[in-house]
Amino acid sequence: MVKTDVHFPTDINLLHDAICKAIQCSTALSEAWDLDGWRQHAYHRRQFKKQYRAIQQLKHSTAKDESKREARQRAIQQAHRRYLELAEAHLARVDRTLAELAKRSAVRAGAVTELNGYVAHAKRQIDQIRRRVLQGEVIPHAEKVFSIFQPHTEWISKGKAGVPVELGLRVCILEDQHRFILHTHVMARQTDEQVAVAMVEASQARFPTLRTVSFDKGFHSPANRRELEVRLDLVACPKKGRLSVADRQRESTPAFVSARHQHAAVESAINGLQHFGLDRCPDQGIAGFKRYVALAMLARNLHRLGVVVREPSARGKPPVPQPRSCAA
Repeated sequence: MVKTDVHFPTDINLLHDAICKAIQCSTALSEAWDLDGWRQHAYHRRQFKKQYRAIQQLKHSTAKDESKREARQRAIQQAHRRYLELAEAHLARVDRTLAELAKRSAVRAGAVTELNGYVAHAKRQIDQIRRRVLQGEVIPHAEKVFSIFQPHTEWISKGKAGVPVELGLRVCILEDQHRFILHTHVMARQTDEQVAVAMVEASQARFPTLRTVSFDKGFHSPANRRELEVRLDLVACPKKGRLSVADRQRESTPAFVSARHQHAAVESAINGLQHFGLDRCPDQGIAGFKRYVALAMLARNLHRLGVVVREPSARGKPPVPQPRSCAA
């Protein structure tokens, strides 16, 4: 799992980001094309942030008195209503700016693409806040966006102790017996079982001698196993759930057990990548993310190549004599 460089997302801070960037872009375009309406842009941003902070400071009541709990809930809803009204007022001002820019024939459509993107983000967050806070609706996970700057970011629940949630993308790697990384795949909106066959096909296109692969249990599916058994001599992919007699016999063979024992070596590669800069990606956009991951894999292979080159020379050196203690 490679993290993206984002802050923890909430409905209100995503709306705050979108509105502030919309104000910033509108101000820049207005100054470039001599338009009115944004002289007090700094004041507008401060006022919007003040209302955002007011919501942050409100806490849900833990009192046992039902009247106190209802009063606090009404206060929270009222603060969100003011926040949404202020956001919609800013969007109305942005729409007037866009309408004025549309009248200028010299303004290219690409000049306002970024602004339109922030407006779309803001409208989505306004809708979700209204549905969740004011109407009590549960927002489906598929409708959520976890960063307006890195929209490819995914909410990944790995179940680790102390780290229940991580924000980023899964990355699948294939390492050979010499600890070189043969192939990597950024799993955008994908799960393990969806990339198993594609990973093997792409690797065999470059390395035709690849005949045995050991997988994690998450890559298993009956369809994957059938397809991979056609391409490989041995598919060491443990089955999920309860094993049948045939599955238990298949996973107890010496070749399968040996491949599974070697699988632990890939954890060393994952740990090395995380310690050599691939824990968090600072680059922007999905293209930058994939480029950063590819360069990290190249660096890892170069580091491994250096270790292999130095091993023969290290073995050929005579042992360093140890100092001997003298006895009286």
